[in-house]
Amino acid sequence: MRPFWIHQFAEYLIGIALVSQGLQDQTPLVPTLAGAIVVVNAAVVSGPLGAFRMVGRRMHRWLDMAMMTAIAVGALQPWVEVTSAGRLVMLVILLPLGFLWFYTDWAERVSRKERRVAAAGPTGEQVGKSAGRLAGAAYVAGRKAVKKRSES
Repeated sequence: MRPFWIHQFAEYLIGIALVSQGLQDQTPLVPTLAGAIVVVNAAVVSGPLGAFRMVGRRMHRWLDMAMMTAIAVGALQPWVEVTSAGRLVMLVILLPLGFLWFYTDWAERVSRKERRVAAAGPTGEQVGKSAGRLAGAAYVAGRKAVKKRSES
C-alpha cells in the first residue's frame, strides 16, 4: 500500500495535467473542469498535503470514485462538445487514478498525542497500582508465614 501523501501528490499532478491540457484544447470546458475537480478533491482531504482539510480519508475514498465516474461521464457525454484529444486524455487519466485508488493506504493517521501515549512507558497511576498490589501480596505472604510458624 502506498502512503496517503503519494496519493494526494499524484492527484495534484493529474489535476494540473488535465487543466493544462484543457486550456490548450479548442473546447476547454470539460477537460479543464475535470482537472479542477481532481485538484479540489485532493485539496479538501485531511492528509499531509491537504490545503483545506475538510474531508476525512474514508470519505475521500468515495469522493475519488465519484470523481472518476464524473470524468468518465464527461469524456463520454454527447451534449457538450469535447475534442477527441480531450476525450482520450480524460479516459487515459482514469487509469492512474484507478491504480492510485486501489493501492492507497486509507487508514487515518493517529494524532501526535495518541502516538506519544502509545510510545510512552507505564503511567504513574499504573506504577502505583502495581506497587500497591505487590505490597499487598507481600503482606499476605508475611502473615501466612507468621501464622504457619505460630501453629508449629
